[in-house]
Amino acid sequence: MSFAPSTRIRDRIAALRARFDPVGISALLVTHPANVFYLSNFRGTAGMLLVTAEDATLVVDARYATAAAALLEGSGGCPDLDLALVASSYEQTIVARVGQLDRSHGVHRLGIESAHMTVAQHQWFIDAFAGSTASLRPTSGLVEEGRSVKDPDELSILRDAGRRVSSVMAEALRGLRPGRSEREVAADIDRAIVRAGFDRPAFETIVAAGSNTALPHARPGSRVLESADLVLLDFGGSLDGYCVDLTRVASLGPADDDAREWHAAVRAAHAAALAVVRPGVAAGEVDTAARHAMAERGLAQAFTHGTGHGLGIEVHEAPRIGKRREPSDTLTEAPLRAGMVFTVEPGVYLPTRGGVRLEDDILVTETAYELLTNVPLDLHVV
Repeated sequence: MSFAPSTRIRDRIAALRARFDPVGISALLVTHPANVFYLSNFRGTAGMLLVTAEDATLVVDARYATAAAALLEGSGGCPDLDLALVASSYEQTIVARVGQLDRSHGVHRLGIESAHMTVAQHQWFIDAFAGSTASLRPTSGLVEEGRSVKDPDELSILRDAGRRVSSVMAEALRGLRPGRSEREVAADIDRAIVRAGFDRPAFETIVAAGSNTALPHARPGSRVLESADLVLLDFGGSLDGYCVDLTRVASLGPADDDAREWHAAVRAAHAAALAVVRPGVAAGEVDTAARHAMAERGLAQAFTHGTGHGLGIEVHEAPRIGKRREPSDTLTEAPLRAGMVFTVEPGVYLPTRGGVRLEDDILVTETAYELLTNVPLDLHVV
């Protein structure tokens, strides 16, 4: 298992600190596990990171004390990070630490990750800071902004993961045959993901057969694959903490006219989306291009989700490749930048009949894009 070099961790924390003044905070309490990992290499399911203008403290409980200490002292750590152990609760430990820093460094405007703190935690901190000079300031996306553009170490992992997941997909397509259930096929794919060197599947593997392909996030069940079925495979793997995601469709025997029509429309939308990918283009324009191609083929209403999503530590992160949800939707208006990684995955879904989705992982380069996944887009006939 690899770790971001300590120099990368320092750079990430420095970039985060540069975002403090514009939002009026003097420190940030990082509570989202993916963000804690990005800034510290710590992979525990519980833990918080308190970042000020001068230092950063990783707060863990007794379950992670030994592992966290070894991490910070070893090759995967960062000597600039301090370690604090929870005495009674995470909240009380943070309040005590903020009180110390407020007296010594004037840390009195504590930013919180508003999307990653419970209402109960928020109220607890409000009550705890009542009567003190410290106050809470809600923030959004401060760490995620940095995560959206991958550094060379992250890109190396994602390229490797893209090659591996493509190999697993090719193997899975070859192995499809009538008589096996969706659940059995999914179990085989999950084992293949681990055999390919991934830490784990990135999400619950989707295997959908027949009319179940009309369900974008179908769960594998007891439905048995039959001759002439469409079969949709959507899966991914997590490698050294980074996720990839890939979808292809196969036909068990010759495909009917509907399946060929749907597949041709989705493939055209996939190509149209890729054609506009380059730095400076608004993320939403990629979605618009895919929808226009689908509309030209009379299937606009059957395309029921966004064209893509960012990939990285999480399988869904910035950027968001979708339609604007409201006039102030900055996520889809934000320009693409070199180093961003996201999926392109248009699909059509006709209830009770079937559906098709084609998904690849894309890296924005200085001039256009690079495909991280490499499996033919054909309607695979097995």
